[in-house]
Amino acid sequence: MTTTPHTQDPGAGDAREPGLGDLGTILSDISADLSTLLRQEVELAKAELRQSTRQAGRGAGMLAGAAVAALLALSFLSVTIWWAIGNSLGRSWAALIITAFWAIVAAVLAAAGRAQLSGMSGLPRTAESVREIPEAMKGQSGTDTSSTGQSSTGRSSTDQSPKDLPHTGGYQEGSRR
Repeated sequence: MTTTPHTQDPGAGDAREPGLGDLGTILSDISADLSTLLRQEVELAKAELRQSTRQAGRGAGMLAGAAVAALLALSFLSVTIWWAIGNSLGRSWAALIITAFWAIVAAVLAAAGRAQLSGMSGLPRTAESVREIPEAMKGQSGTDTSSTGQSSTGRSSTDQSPKDLPHTGGYQEGSRR
């Protein structure tokens, strides 16, 4: 006696309710997407940090070399000026004048350097995208604007850079053809 293999209709026999099976899949997908998002954010932060560190290292090395060369040049220039002023005023007064001049230069450079360092921005793209995560979790886009003209990132639509604005391809206010 031969037996035939039992075949089952793919839609028949599944006793689960339609919404319950899908909920598990949805939660699994959300968990995987969130994990992927966080992993990508960490990778972006690492990449930006590597780029900033490399750039700062190269710049610091070049500045250090320039500082050594400038120090040597300024030392000899200072001795030359001290000697020239010393012929008319005396060596002690000439040394005092040169010392005061270099103290003023050092103070100005220190103030300019402090201002430059305070203007550094750490990881701007990473910080911006991390700020957008809560809106993405709520299902909102980071660039949707409400009736107040504010995006969900808190920036006014007029504060956006041209690359952030969609290109309509049509007539834009203020432009002439």
